[in-house]
Amino acid sequence: MFELSQLIIERNQKRILDIPDLTLPSDKVTVILGQNGSGKTTLMQCLARQLTPSRGHIHFNKKALRLFSQRKLAQEIAFLPQALPEVAGLTIKELVELGRFPWHGTWGQWQQKDHDIVQQSLRQVNLSHYADQPVNQASGGEKQRAWIAMLLAQQSPVLLLDEPTSALDIAHQYELLSLLKKLNQETGQGIIVILHDINLAARYADHILAIHQGHCFFQGSAAEFMDKRQLESLYNIPMELIDHPNNESKVALVC
Repeated sequence: MFELSQLIIERNQKRILDIPDLTLPSDKVTVILGQNGSGKTTLMQCLARQLTPSRGHIHFNKKALRLFSQRKLAQEIAFLPQALPEVAGLTIKELVELGRFPWHGTWGQWQQKDHDIVQQSLRQVNLSHYADQPVNQASGGEKQRAWIAMLLAQQSPVLLLDEPTSALDIAHQYELLSLLKKLNQETGQGIIVILHDINLAARYADHILAIHQGHCFFQGSAAEFMDKRQLESLYNIPMELIDHPNNESKVALVC
């Protein structure tokens, strides 16, 4: 569980995130939504300790996030940023193997378990046949899935993903969210993911956090979130909700 108190982020004397109190589950599929520039990525970077708050505190499982060693933090939390770093010279399999680094370090002895986890991670994102392909020759969607496989290989209890569907076509978007949902249900891994697709979030999220202009706008279940007035207020655009033809959820449409 993440617990935030009096969290403030300021840049150039401008307050871009102000969260007096927030508790986020780390054992569910949690989706963070909001307009561009609302503070979603800033919040995610704080949770991943990529950004130090101007003021305030973040605790993870009752321990101050700042007290974790870098290696212990990587064993507990895996983070996929929005802007992926360049990894020239690595194959997809070699990139995925980096996910095992927090568990045995640079000179640690690899065991069969490590190889099995890497192979399993490649299978989970349907990249086994591309394992020996250089990352820089892969398509945008293949690169995205390769990085996600690296996170899966890391086997941290919590995965933080900043817009992981941005380079994926619609089929792979639903495939990825189905995979993350399945991981959560079968292994208990917590997922916190930033998305822009309201309907994708409503379909897969156990918990939704909406950020608006640096403040918490909504926190609760997907069913509670799918409210016409609430969505219009958050996104400042006319919207309608219709019943999904195959389940009890709602589908949001822009008018």
